[in-house]
Amino acid sequence: MYKPKDTGYIEVIRGCMFAGKTEELIRRLNRLRYANQEALVFKPKIDVRSSDEIVSHNGFRLVARDVGDSREARERIFAEQKFPRPVIAFDEAQFFDQGLVSLVQDLAKLSYRVIIAGLDTDFRGEPFGPMPQLLAVADEDTKLHAICVICGEPATMTQRIVNGQPARHSDPVVLVGASDYYEARCRKHHVVLP
Repeated sequence: MYKPKDTGYIEVIRGCMFAGKTEELIRRLNRLRYANQEALVFKPKIDVRSSDEIVSHNGFRLVARDVGDSREARERIFAEQKFPRPVIAFDEAQFFDQGLVSLVQDLAKLSYRVIIAGLDTDFRGEPFGPMPQLLAVADEDTKLHAICVICGEPATMTQRIVNGQPARHSDPVVLVGASDYYEARCRKHHVVLP
């Protein structure tokens, strides 16, 4: 990743469930420590799988601040002026409101490096939350793939499972969970019931 000096930069890490998005975010943030840089990390309160930290599916953890929305994140970032950090990160960005897009653009204009991780599509295969707009304003886009649980090919889709069956298109979009509700699938094996 090349970041020009004295300017902001927006990076998006995206993919389906189990592609390693949070793991990659944690890896990038841990590398900053070697350069004596610190990051301010946020995650949405709706993600109740952990509190005050981001956690990858393989168990890697990093301290984070839980926020309700982009407005709260903005307030907390600018309240930290006594300790400005060069990097601001957001995990599970698909759960944030559309205000996240203007927030990350404002941060980039203030010369912050902003790293965002999130699902690019929901279980229906449709764009998820603010992710399409974040991709449109990103300077760098990293698309990660998982492995299809059916055939072992690269997976780009998130399969939701309800009572052992594929979810219906009419099911709610947001259902926070992991392998108890979701699988990684390739396009061929991704199923959404009518």
